[in-house]
Order: sequence, then structure tokens, then C-alpha cells
Amino acid sequence: MADKLKFALALALVAAGVVGFYLLSEQAMVLRVLSVFAGVIAGAAVAWFSEPGRRFADFARDAITETKKVVWPSRKETVQTTGLVFAFVVIMAVFLWVTDKGLEWVLYDLILGWK
Repeated sequence: MADKLKFALALALVAAGVVGFYLLSEQAMVLRVLSVFAGVIAGAAVAWFSEPGRRFADFARDAITETKKVVWPSRKETVQTTGLVFAFVVIMAVFLWVTDKGLEWVLYDLILGWK
């Protein structure tokens, strides 16, 4: 129950930041954006102390750890793979165009006799 209250309070703080943005319409844009930023930071701080917030922090930490384990392709490999994809797309486009024109010729010229 306490976690639900913390989460509701976090959402209320974020909503208060957004409402502050509109209530401060006569103020400088920097102050309006800071009100939203403050609401988001306050909401995140409150949510951090709830059990779902801790689980999310653990998940984010694990995701960063897994991202560091990924072997990213080199620039050369990326360019080569991109070139192969473009070549395949061009070949498929030509193939589909030839197929379409062939079926058009068979249906309209040979079968139906429309020219």
C-alpha cells in the first residue's frame, strides 16, 4: 500500500510540474521548463524509494551492464552490411518490377488482347 501511495505522489509531483508550466505562462520560458524539470526530478526521487522504483533501478543497472558486453561491429563491417542491404533492395526492386511487367504483358496483351 505504501508503494502505491509513493507512486501516486510521484505522479502528482510530475503533474504539478506540468501544471506549473502552464500556470507560469507569463514568466520566462526557462522558469517554465525548470518547473517541469523540478516536477520530474521530484517524482523520480519519490518513486526511487518505492519497491518498483528499486526494481527499475536494478533493471536499468543490469541493462547497462549487458550493453557493455555487446560486441559492436566496426565501421568497416557496418558499411559493408549497409551496402549489402542496399544491393539486395535494388535487386528485389528490379525483380518485382520485371515480374509485374511480365504479368501485365501476359494478362493484358496475351490473354485479354488489350493494347
